[in-house]
Amino acid sequence: MTGKYKESDFSGIRTIPFVERTSKVSLNDYGKPIKGSSGFREWFDSLPDQLAGSRIKEIVKSMEEARSSENQEIIWMIGAHVIKCGLPLYLIEMMKNGLMTSLAVNGACAIHDIEIAFFGKTSEDVAENLKKGIFGFTEETAALLAEAVDDGVVEGLGLGEAIGRYISRKKAPNRDKSLFASAYEHDIPVTVHIAIGTDIINQHPSYDGSAWGGLSYRDFRIFCGRVESLGLEGGTVINAGSAVILPEVFLKAFSVARNKGASFSRITTCNLDMVQHYRPGENVLNRPASFGGRSIAITGHHEILIPILYSALMS
Repeated sequence: MTGKYKESDFSGIRTIPFVERTSKVSLNDYGKPIKGSSGFREWFDSLPDQLAGSRIKEIVKSMEEARSSENQEIIWMIGAHVIKCGLPLYLIEMMKNGLMTSLAVNGACAIHDIEIAFFGKTSEDVAENLKKGIFGFTEETAALLAEAVDDGVVEGLGLGEAIGRYISRKKAPNRDKSLFASAYEHDIPVTVHIAIGTDIINQHPSYDGSAWGGLSYRDFRIFCGRVESLGLEGGTVINAGSAVILPEVFLKAFSVARNKGASFSRITTCNLDMVQHYRPGENVLNRPASFGGRSIAITGHHEILIPILYSALMS
């Protein structure tokens, strides 16, 4: 039994080897975290206590307080732009140093992360490959993710855990540069919140929407658990570079936690982005702050703001 509307036939789609695809981002472009010295912290503390100067100090203070507490959460939510800007190594160091207890990402993050882990490159040239009719049709990317998802279905894992475990167990050449593998190895949940039709993987004949959807739904339930803990124990949430998907996911997880009695009276929510959008403003900042917490927005480039945060926290 099928619906009455015609579906596109993917069986005739041609794919290409990764080596034939131009990638715009490589490991050579990644930032290399250097722990801030006392001199850096002195510079950071000397920033004006006005506007963004005072707000970035508040973020650092809230993260330091959450790290020093036994039960408070530090939840990061990122869009794929953060990976393409060369920032994963900063986030991995934060994982290792108690400055991240959970990481929520969109579907594109999984694609970029697995390409970096296995090939050291990612981010194809969209305009060039659209002209060639090959945009998004890299063979290995689809095959690697399909195998990770198949394993996740068998083992009853969430999508983020399945991909992280796969990268780690397959000993991908650059697994130490992978957010997913590093999180898996440090027992930090990565939750992947997909939207079917937004990611190149959806175009492949091998894509199993029911499998991906099932694992991503399990990730949503995992994420709800972390947000409930945030609401009960307090902590910090940082949204960096997701304008729609993750702010919407956060709002629904927030609603689940409120339904179960979480107060959210001791939280700090932050939005870092080049432009302040409606949904992060409402769902990450304004609505949560109405329960007694703090909200902080800083407009700027991730490739500058995140290294500054990292160096201030590590100095």
